[in-house]
Amino acid sequence: MSSDVGAATAAPATPTPWRPDAREALASAGLVMLVALVGGIVASTAIVFPKPEDTAYYVGVARNVLEGRGLVSDAIWSYATPPLSFPRPAFEVWLPLPSLLAVGPMWLFGTTFSAAQWVSMLAGALVAGLAWRLAADVAVERTLPAGRARTLALGVGLTTAVYLPVVLSGALPDSTLVFAAIALAACLLMTRVLRDPGAGRLGDPRVWAIGLLLGLGALTRNEAVWLALAWAGLVVVQRSIGRAAKVRLVGLAALVSIAVYAPWAVRDWLAFGSAFPGQALDNALSVNGTDIFAWADPPTLQRYLDQGLATLLELRVTGTLHNLLNVLLFLGIPVSIAGLLGLPWAARLRSLRPLVVYAVVTFLVASLLFPVSTTWGTFLHAAGAIHVLLVVSALLALDGLIARVGVIRGWTRPVAWLGATFAIVGSILFSLVLLPSFAAGSRQTEVAYEAIGPVLAEAGLPLIPSSPVVTDYPIWLAETWRQETLALPDEPPAAVLDLAAAFPGTRTLVLFGGLHERWPDALDDGEPGSECFTEVPLAVPDDPAAAEVLDGVRAWRIGCP
Repeated sequence: MSSDVGAATAAPATPTPWRPDAREALASAGLVMLVALVGGIVASTAIVFPKPEDTAYYVGVARNVLEGRGLVSDAIWSYATPPLSFPRPAFEVWLPLPSLLAVGPMWLFGTTFSAAQWVSMLAGALVAGLAWRLAADVAVERTLPAGRARTLALGVGLTTAVYLPVVLSGALPDSTLVFAAIALAACLLMTRVLRDPGAGRLGDPRVWAIGLLLGLGALTRNEAVWLALAWAGLVVVQRSIGRAAKVRLVGLAALVSIAVYAPWAVRDWLAFGSAFPGQALDNALSVNGTDIFAWADPPTLQRYLDQGLATLLELRVTGTLHNLLNVLLFLGIPVSIAGLLGLPWAARLRSLRPLVVYAVVTFLVASLLFPVSTTWGTFLHAAGAIHVLLVVSALLALDGLIARVGVIRGWTRPVAWLGATFAIVGSILFSLVLLPSFAAGSRQTEVAYEAIGPVLAEAGLPLIPSSPVVTDYPIWLAETWRQETLALPDEPPAAVLDLAAAFPGTRTLVLFGGLHERWPDALDDGEPGSECFTEVPLAVPDDPAAAEVLDGVRAWRIGCP
C-alpha cells in the first residue's frame, strides 16, 4: 500500500533533453534553407533594379571584372581618397568580397542584376540555416525537452527565412547577408571553442576556421574588426583556458585572418597609397550625410567641434534612435518587439555570448562614433546577424511565456508551437505588406534611369562616357549608361565649378532631387557662380511612367559665358 502511495505522489520524470543528430540537423537546416531560398527568389523577382546605390556599385564592379576592365567603377562618389581619375579604382571604402562572389553567377547567367542576385539569395538561405543551428545550441544549453527544442530551433530558422530584413536583403547583392553569414558562422565556432576544456591546441581546425572567417569578414565589411575584438575579449576573460592557450587562440586566428586579408591590403596600398580605408575618419567627423560627397569643404576635426556640444550630443541621439528604431525595430515588427524586450534575458546564454558582444559593440560604435553616416546605412548593412539574434530572443521569450501560462492554466497538451506560429505568420504578413512598396520603388528607379538618357540627348546634353556628368546619384547613372559620373557635393556653385574644372570634359549637371539641402536652391537663388550654369529644359517623355518618375528632374549646361 505504501509503495502505491509513493508511486502516486512521486514527481514526474524529467524529460530527456534534446540534442539533434546529424540526420535531423541536415533535414531541419535543409528545410529552413529551402524556405529562405524560395523567399529570396520571390523577392528577387519583384525587385528588378539595384536599390540603394551601393548595391549597384557591387554589381557594376563585378560586371567590369568580367568585361576585363578589372576592379574599377565609372562613378566617383567620394573625393576623400586619391587617385581621383577614371576609371576609378573600386572599393576605397567598401570591400570586394560581395562583388567577387557575384562574378560566378554573372559569368554563368550573364552580366545582369538578376544574375548577381543569386549571391544574396544563397547567402540568405545560409543565414537561415545558421539561425536554426544557433537556436538548436540555445535549446541544448537550456536542456529543453525535445518538443519545445525542435519548435524553438525550427521556429527561429523559419522565422528568419521570412523575416523582412532577411527577405529584402536576399534580393540585394551587397555586403549585408554575406557578412551576416560570416558573422553567424564565426560566432557558432567561437562558442564551441570556448566551451571546450582542451581549447588552444595549435591543430584545432575550428580556430583556423575562425581566423578564415574573420579574414573573409574583413573582405566584406569593416565591422569585422569588432567581431575579431569580440573573439579576443571572450578568450581573455575565459577562466577555464590557460594563459598560453589564450595566446594561441587569439594569435592563430589573427595570423590566419591577416593572411587572408593581406593580398587585398597590398592592392589597396598600390591603388590608394594606404592599406586601410582612409575615409573612416572622415565619416566619423561628418556633420551631415552629404559630407561623403564633400569636395571643397571636407570634414575636419575643427569643423566638427565647431558644431558645439549640444549638436554633437543631438547627432548621437539621432544615430542611436535610427539604429534602434529604423534598423532593428521597424523592419521586423512584430517579432523585433518581442526580441528587443527579451534580449536582456537571452543575452545571458553562453550560446549567444559571442553574437551578443558583437551586436553591442557594433551598435555602440555605429551610434556613437559614426552617428551621421549610420543614418545612411552603416549599421543597417552590418546588422544582419543582429536581426537573427533578435529572432532567437523573440522565440525564446514567446516559448518561456507560453510555458509559464501553461503551468498557471494547467495545460496538459504541448502548445509551444503557438509562439513559433505567431512569429512565422507575423513575419510573413509584414513582409508581404512592405515588400511590394520597395519593389515598386525599384521599378520606378529603373524607369527613371533608363529614360534619362534619351531625354538628355533630345535636350542637347547627350551622355558621352568620356565626358563626366555631375549628378546627385552618380552610381545609378554610371551603371545604367556606362557613363563617367561625379557626385554632386552639397556645396556652393563655385565649388562645383572647381570640381568640373578638375575633370576636363565635364559639361553637364543632372539633378534628380531629394538628397541635397543646397541644391537646386543655390542656382535658383543666384549664389555666386550660378551664372555659369545654364538650365536646359527637358522634354516630357511620351511614356507616362517615365514622365511621372522624371517629373522634377532638372539639367544644366556647365560653362561660364
